[in-house]
Amino acid sequence: MSERITVLLADDHALVRRGFRRLLEDDPAILVVGEASTGEDAVRLASELNPRVVVMDAAMPGMTGLAATPRILEHQPETAILMLSMHSEDTLVKQALAAGARGYILKNALDLDLAAAVKRVAAGETVLDPALVKARSLPGERNRRLTPRDLEVLQLICDGLSNREIAGRLDLSVNTIAVHRANIMNTLGVHKTAELVVYAMQHGLINPL
Repeated sequence: MSERITVLLADDHALVRRGFRRLLEDDPAILVVGEASTGEDAVRLASELNPRVVVMDAAMPGMTGLAATPRILEHQPETAILMLSMHSEDTLVKQALAAGARGYILKNALDLDLAAAVKRVAAGETVLDPALVKARSLPGERNRRLTPRDLEVLQLICDGLSNREIAGRLDLSVNTIAVHRANIMNTLGVHKTAELVVYAMQHGLINPL
């Protein structure tokens, strides 16, 4: 078996952690290496255990998961944070992604497949709960002004690639990719990568993996 994906669980409810641990440990590719009940514990244990993925409750008392995320990534940028929340508001999703979370899924989803989400963020993908990515309206005029190349670049941005990585993938210069990124953001009226990912997924501009 290839190396297992190590996971740190962070949630202030012991029963929730126990349930999530069982869900994850049913998958032989995943190993839960620790549990944290506070944001402070999550930061400390992430430093000690160096997990590949932290499954993080967004709203723990004291230091929240949103606050703990950048603290963890400051010292361990390769760690993938998968945010769990009871809330689906756009603002919270954007805050989580802006803080560095690789994914945002709803804790109360009936079809929650936590192990699959952990595997995807560990592989470098951005994961949003399906309930969050359903288009609320048909794409407007702004979306239709994106060129086919813009849409290709947008897909790779949302897959988590840097400008340099996208340039290599498409055999273009880094400056050309930077121009495409700027054009996409200006056209869609967004100014941060986290907002761009949410917008693209909500409006069906990319193919979620």
